[in-house]
Amino acid sequence: MNNSKIWVSELNRREEVRAKFPKREIRFYDTTLRDGEQTVGVVFSPQQKLEIAHKLDELGVSRIEAGFPRVAPEDAEAIQLMQKAKLTAELWGFSRAVKGDIEELLRLGLKASVIEAPTSDLKLKAYSLSREDVLKRVVDAVSFAAQNNITVAFFAVDGTRTELEFLKKIYLAVLDAGAKEIVVVDTIGACGPEASEFLVGQVCGWIGSSVPVHWHGHNDFGMATACAVAAVRGGATWIQGTINGMGERAGNADICETALALRCLYDVPVALDLTRTRDVSSAVAKAAGYKLDAWKPLVGDNLFVRESGAVASQFHIPEAIEPYSSELVNAERKIVLGKKSGVDSIDLKCKELGLQIAPEQRAPILAEVKRRAIAKRGLLSNEEFREVVREFTVPVKA
Repeated sequence: MNNSKIWVSELNRREEVRAKFPKREIRFYDTTLRDGEQTVGVVFSPQQKLEIAHKLDELGVSRIEAGFPRVAPEDAEAIQLMQKAKLTAELWGFSRAVKGDIEELLRLGLKASVIEAPTSDLKLKAYSLSREDVLKRVVDAVSFAAQNNITVAFFAVDGTRTELEFLKKIYLAVLDAGAKEIVVVDTIGACGPEASEFLVGQVCGWIGSSVPVHWHGHNDFGMATACAVAAVRGGATWIQGTINGMGERAGNADICETALALRCLYDVPVALDLTRTRDVSSAVAKAAGYKLDAWKPLVGDNLFVRESGAVASQFHIPEAIEPYSSELVNAERKIVLGKKSGVDSIDLKCKELGLQIAPEQRAPILAEVKRRAIAKRGLLSNEEFREVVREFTVPVKA
């Protein structure tokens, strides 16, 4: 990516900050089709899941969590469609620490899966399980999966609220049982960035540098992206999340926002094509049946649209009003007209539409634009602006 298109504060790149980040590429494990579908009211059909999987593959997602087939029979159909599609991304399943779940993955021919189990005392109490119960359960499940050549990433549910010594014990036990990777899980978004970095660092210290560590976080305090970035500082090499941050409650970490922050703020290489993020975001939102906030980072409609006259006067120097180029995310920059427009806005819009007005016409045209915008409580369309210009342009007599 061209750093000349990134205009962030140099304070992000102080040596003591840069030293905490890896130079290796960070990869992304997308769980839109499983955890993302847990968004209230969202149901993806198998065909929609296939279409989204193609978009994720084009985006550069390294792993796609294809579903939870034991509890959702439609996921089995979706997985089979994805397998036939010959995607570049790896297809992963999702399983509880239950033999029947793993057997369904084997039936479908999946070669890799997250295996989850609760680990915090709060969760164990809710499930009426003891620590000994869950430890035996996960060791048995991971052993069974490993014996059947399934690559396992162990997913400790509510890991961020688990007593550290028990979390260490269960992670080391599953690695001994055959798990190849570890997922640090902030199930209810209970960690801030400092805690996220600390815990990931602790886990990396327990298990050694040869075992990949994932971070899976939620957005209950609006800090999922910050926590994911902090997890990378702590040593995570994989970030799990969803497109648009969709998911239960306040949602999951948004993988594209995380990739943008890592790349632009900290110069960390990421395995995502940021020019495709807006396309996949739109496709997922449409399939799920929800509308994104116009001010949402990276993919919102307003990010490169300028109404304010004060900002429009700087439009010719993008770095004066934007932290990164619209080209990085394949977005269109444009001027719109409304209550907050200024005379520079009028000039820019006229240039865009190929309209010519005399200098003395700018002020009355602007006043009429503002009047109409206030009356309609919104923006003027290009045709409405043309109409205003026609009203205020005196025809030249022959």
